Amino acid sequence: MTIHNFQLMRNTFGRLVFTAASGEAVEGVLPVRAFPITAPDDGISLVDAEGQELAWISHLSELPEPTRVMIEEELSSREFMPEISRIREVSSFTAPSDWSVVTNRGDATFTLKGEEDIRRIAGGALLIADNHGVHFVIRDVQQLDKASRKILDRFL
Repeated sequence: MTIHNFQLMRNTFGRLVFTAASGEAVEGVLPVRAFPITAPDDGISLVDAEGQELAWISHLSELPEPTRVMIEEELSSREFMPEISRIREVSSFTAPSDWSVVTNRGDATFTLKGEEDIRRIAGGALLIADNHGVHFVIRDVQQLDKASRKILDRFL
């Protein structure tokens, strides 16, 4: 387990303030995921406004709960990548097509411009870009229900 010699708090404006073991404080710190899709809780860098790394966190679980919660809140406020848990229907099996899906952020509909907008990524995950540039993720195709997998198979 790594020992982290820093403190993290929010200032009156809600921005993260990093305080090093030396006592030096840096405002406006941002957490950045190294592997946002394949390992979202592993490899987090805390960087200053210029992108200079202040601390590396191997695993979020290593942090004390208050620090971990602050980092998770900051990440969730900046990241938007809904995770598809079910594909309800598609308007056609040729692109462009309108998709109706269930995500971890609620029901969504989007237009898929072409099959090239569905990309395979590490670990059997898929990244789907809609016509507005919003990225949806399917972390594990095998976890989808049979009907959703059948629809998806027609596009892969």
